[in-house]
Amino acid sequence: MVRSLKAFIFDLDGVITDTAEYHFLAWKALAEELGISFTREDNEQLKGVSRMDSLEKILELGSRTGDFSADEKQALAEKKNEHYLTLIQNITPDDLLPAIKELIADIKTSGLKLGLASASKNAFTVMESLGLKAEFDGIVDAKTVAHGKPHPEVFLRAAEMLGVEPEACIGIEDAAAGIQAIKAAGMFAVAVGPKESFENADIVYASTAKLSLEKIIEVYNG
Repeated sequence: MVRSLKAFIFDLDGVITDTAEYHFLAWKALAEELGISFTREDNEQLKGVSRMDSLEKILELGSRTGDFSADEKQALAEKKNEHYLTLIQNITPDDLLPAIKELIADIKTSGLKLGLASASKNAFTVMESLGLKAEFDGIVDAKTVAHGKPHPEVFLRAAEMLGVEPEACIGIEDAAAGIQAIKAAGMFAVAVGPKESFENADIVYASTAKLSLEKIIEVYNG
């Protein structure tokens, strides 16, 4: 049965551009200040997770969860973000992941709407630096939602902003928590990464370079 597809909703980090390295460096610097060992493997657990939840996970690693008040935790999260913002100042359109520019162009040519559902509070800044902010019909970031992924709120809010029903949307994510959020929102889920990591995805691509609008729509229409 052919469904009426109206929009694509993208995650930002790991799908449109890869800011994971900058997040890792900023979190690692903060963790080291607190005497906590933080590795790249630990950083993988923070993909698609909100800033405050990421901080809690790091504090758990160092058994320091109870060492800080809510205000102190907020200050730590803001300190990490200030460092991160310094690191991403040099992002340009050259930092788009492979084939993303072409996929976005194809989606727009097809007359479909474009939305962004990001766990980042800096989504607008990054999208501006990438030269994509004006290309998207709606951008929802962590500043405007109460619940982080895997809760579906950010994707549902994006669909609402675009004026389309969730079932008429395709979501693209690179994190398991993001795929859970897409499916919980009632959307078709496209995952980017190792197939074994995304049992719930409707279609999985090893990398953004493999993304194909034609193939995605074919599977969506089933």
